[in-house]
Amino acid sequence: MKRLTVPALLAVLFGVLLWVSMTGILNSYWQSVLMFMGVNIILATSLNIINGNMGEFSCGHAGFMAVGAYVSSLISVALFTKSSVFGDPLLSPDLAVWLFPLVLLAGSLAASVVGLLVAIPSFKTRGDYLAIITIAASYIVKSTIENIGAIGGARGFMGMSGVMNAMNDTAKLPWILIWVFLGTVFSVWFIRRFIYSTFGKGVDAICQDEIAAEIMSVNTDRVKLVAFMVSCGLAGLAGGLFAHILGYVNPGTFTILKSTEIMVMVYLGGMGSISGSVLAAIVMTLLIEYLRDAFGFINTFLHYISIIPDSYEVTQVWKWVLIPLLLVLLMQFRPEGIMGRRELADVFPGLRKFYKFKG
Repeated sequence: MKRLTVPALLAVLFGVLLWVSMTGILNSYWQSVLMFMGVNIILATSLNIINGNMGEFSCGHAGFMAVGAYVSSLISVALFTKSSVFGDPLLSPDLAVWLFPLVLLAGSLAASVVGLLVAIPSFKTRGDYLAIITIAASYIVKSTIENIGAIGGARGFMGMSGVMNAMNDTAKLPWILIWVFLGTVFSVWFIRRFIYSTFGKGVDAICQDEIAAEIMSVNTDRVKLVAFMVSCGLAGLAGGLFAHILGYVNPGTFTILKSTEIMVMVYLGGMGSISGSVLAAIVMTLLIEYLRDAFGFINTFLHYISIIPDSYEVTQVWKWVLIPLLLVLLMQFRPEGIMGRRELADVFPGLRKFYKFKG
């Protein structure tokens, strides 16, 4: 019965989130922050499979996120709402509530397939070549999307807000918040089950010593391909949720800077630590939101004391100076991150009686 404590707490948290959002206690801004937090948790924990548990170095996670974002967005808009691209919806908008998980699944599967296509040539190399190949793949995905005018090209694609409105009209609930919560919980649960499974032990063996793993009869090629596909598929799930939160998706969002942001979360939390990735995603989301407000104040203050000319603006571009700098500082002064390879149960052993974190 004690192992039911965590599911019970999640159910209570789910109920509280619904209540505070429907009563207006939690305004739309903080709902968005919480949803972006969930998306970042999925991204960080999924990339941690490759960079943490498997010991490889992927730098193009945003590209797989883009595949999931566009595929799920195109399918949902085509099926459930009228658009300038697809015309009238193919299905009744009332079905959006029930079929939306399948839309997200389609985006995840598409990202997994792209991940497989990238992984097959990538894992024939060694060392840092995976990083180079994944960066190249990310740019290929971004450039391909930018040159498909039928889906908006560089301008982006919109219409997902109409799908969410159709859901909300069917049942008066904050559906996108619900799907983000369920997607986050599912992703963390699935990754944990995957990593601590017999198959996941092969992933850890590759991280420790790939040659020794092969000698011990681990099919390293198969394990690496499956792990990479799982990671990319979950990135696609995050992309689908991200696109429907915004109601708009643009290829310029999925650059190397977005991949860097995800990597910072992984290394901040700790390589191979699911708990660390969750914690780091929460911290990074709040930090990014803080910087959004802080830059406006800094800009006004520097203009007031005449340190910078009135023609110069301190903008969000500086965020992309600070986030890579944070990654450099982490690698220099705390390469193990907040948690290292530990989980919460390792830091707080008393949690073991409530939930079996390992094994």
